[in-house]
Amino acid sequence: MSTESDRLTPAELRTLFLFEALDDAQLDWLAEHGRVEQRAGGTLVYAEGEPATCFFVLVRGAVALSRLVHGDDVEVSRTEQRGVYGGATQAYLGEQVDQVYRNSLRAVTDADFFVLPAEDFAYALRSWFPMPMHLLEGLFFGMRDSQAIVGERERLLALGSLSAGLTHELNNPAAAAVRATSVLRDRVAGMRHKLAMIADGRLDGSALHGLVALQEEAVARVATAPKLSPVATADAEDTLTDWLEEHGVEGAWDLAPILVGGGLDTAWLTRVKAAVGPADLEAAVRWLTYTVDTELLMREIGDAVTRISGLVGAAKQYSQLDRAPHRVVDVHDLLDATLVMFKGKIPAEVKLVREYDRGLPPVPAYAAELNQVWTNLIDNALGAMGEKGVLTVRTGLVGDLLAVEITDTGPGIPPEVRPRIFEPFFTTKPVGAGTGLGLDISYRIVVNKHHGDIRVETEPGRTTFRVLLPIAEGSPDAPGDAPTT
Repeated sequence: MSTESDRLTPAELRTLFLFEALDDAQLDWLAEHGRVEQRAGGTLVYAEGEPATCFFVLVRGAVALSRLVHGDDVEVSRTEQRGVYGGATQAYLGEQVDQVYRNSLRAVTDADFFVLPAEDFAYALRSWFPMPMHLLEGLFFGMRDSQAIVGERERLLALGSLSAGLTHELNNPAAAAVRATSVLRDRVAGMRHKLAMIADGRLDGSALHGLVALQEEAVARVATAPKLSPVATADAEDTLTDWLEEHGVEGAWDLAPILVGGGLDTAWLTRVKAAVGPADLEAAVRWLTYTVDTELLMREIGDAVTRISGLVGAAKQYSQLDRAPHRVVDVHDLLDATLVMFKGKIPAEVKLVREYDRGLPPVPAYAAELNQVWTNLIDNALGAMGEKGVLTVRTGLVGDLLAVEITDTGPGIPPEVRPRIFEPFFTTKPVGAGTGLGLDISYRIVVNKHHGDIRVETEPGRTTFRVLLPIAEGSPDAPGDAPTT
């Protein structure tokens, strides 16, 4: 509990470094409008998030400054230096920003403070220092706008980098679909020709119906054809080739692989022979082979189109172009979408391991911005490992928080670098290879926008970045403080 005592004199105010350059009139004004408050050791001077009503300057005693990190009050500094200040430090900005305390201040020992109401502090700054106030105001909003622009630019750069890999991934199934479509056109024409040959009157109705029934069976077998090993496939093809050659079918070595791919064998060919007779066997086999090949090609086209649809869906999930900016999401969907975007950038000798706890609940989030966090962390992990290693993406619960971990088997973060990894513009990459903003932006997204935390554990051969997200809806956005490392 605070108590008021006598006001400080102008001479006493001048001993505080914040006021030592003020003139007599200004010191008189401060002495008149300010007051001294005493706080007992261990008491709270002001609390983070409360309306910022006063500006505090330490006159005597020791204080501790703390920040809320996902519900925990974390001390960030402690001092007994006279003249240190806190509280309504942004009062001069007025209604342009939320006027709340950005941290909490506690008296560690019995302490005295010179206290100035926020409106008086703002008036003094604007009246006595108009040009510095314009400069500070411009700097504050300029930095805030620049961070927003740079953050968006960083996201676009990441998306541009990943789009090259996505284009490559899309090209493969698209090319397969085009090729299969071209071959399919020829096969359909061949089927029409062969059908005309076997249905020109040489087969009676019952034989033709039997052949059509075998065709339907062949189509069904294609859908359930087993995956054979290379050795088993070669043996099956040899067996079919021998059977076809023994029965006078030309080009047996071309037909056998297609029939084996469709799950057909010599027993089935024997039934075809029984249905049409030896004279029409070759035409019937070729017609049925065209049927099988057509089904295989259509399945290939279907697989290719499904793959393309999946890639486009992943790109939409990654960019969140068709979604509300803030919604409840399954983090696994976001992680998978980001990993799909990375597929073209993951070296062949880097093993990707997913260890997901699928029982985790969805969380309220800015999905596109979380995707940017995963992008930054995965890109850093791949860069640390180079061409070989293990990238592990893991999810789980830590207390009442959802945790996403990105672990690499790179050399680790050097001790002299670790304290600076979240600093804006700090990078260990070569000039032009990185902006030094990836982790700073990731931190701001996780802590400022999602009220979570981001931590790092590192040693040679293993580095883990752990993102912690609240499962329940958090409080309004607030500036973050230094991340936990």
